[in-house]
Amino acid sequence: MSFTTFVDDLALVQVLLALVASVLAYAGVRVWWAIRTNDPQGLRSVLRGTAVPMAGLGLVALVLALWGEMTWPFLASDGLGGYNIFFFDPIVLLGIVLLSYAATVVLSAKLQYVGLVAFVAGAVTMFYGYTGYTASPAFTKDPLDTLLLYLAFGAAGVFALPASIVVDYFLGTSDAGRVPFAFAIGRPQRRSTGLGTRAAQPIVPPVAGVPHSSEEEASSATFRFPAWAQVLVLLFPVFVALAGIAAFWYFGVTLPGHLGSGPAGAP
Repeated sequence: MSFTTFVDDLALVQVLLALVASVLAYAGVRVWWAIRTNDPQGLRSVLRGTAVPMAGLGLVALVLALWGEMTWPFLASDGLGGYNIFFFDPIVLLGIVLLSYAATVVLSAKLQYVGLVAFVAGAVTMFYGYTGYTASPAFTKDPLDTLLLYLAFGAAGVFALPASIVVDYFLGTSDAGRVPFAFAIGRPQRRSTGLGTRAAQPIVPPVAGVPHSSEEEASSATFRFPAWAQVLVLLFPVFVALAGIAAFWYFGVTLPGHLGSGPAGAP
């Protein structure tokens, strides 16, 4: 197979990554805020708002990646062997995740299954980054920048799973008419001593005119977003934001080399 035309679109791919990271970081923070303020409708609005841009970016990413996989020079004599695998395999995975996410939001399906796909894709991306960094010779002239880019996007994919599970729980509990992360307040529950008697238990005298029932205790539950759940949700936009910074930085570092000095410097 011979190649008469070589189009280096890596700079465009880096801009695409930065756009994806920007949208997801902003949406991730808004998701956290909607859950923190116990606003399921606001949360659904945020998710619906991301469906169109994620579908568009995912489609472009997948098309570019598949094109790169099949057309990037990979002959042993050209010194670019394996570049199509190293650079475009993770972008294929990213396109699949983004398109799956958009479809899941439109269909109002469970997000955690897309989160699982993102988890695997993220772990694979981090392994690609580590392999490219430790290869001899390195796959790029900027191996550390490339490693940080892959690790950041990989970590974002990994933490998409716990974040999606929290979102599914919040929406599912709200749809069922229950209080998410319910925290009971008011009258304490009676507990058994395990000795077959309640003689040692403190007796709370009933208050005149105030019924004491399981229904009343259940209705006293209030919403509280626990710290551990907030951390799980926030880790996703944090790592996505770091990935966006890495993508913008990588773009600035590599674009001059990709452009060269005009037509004479083109690869």
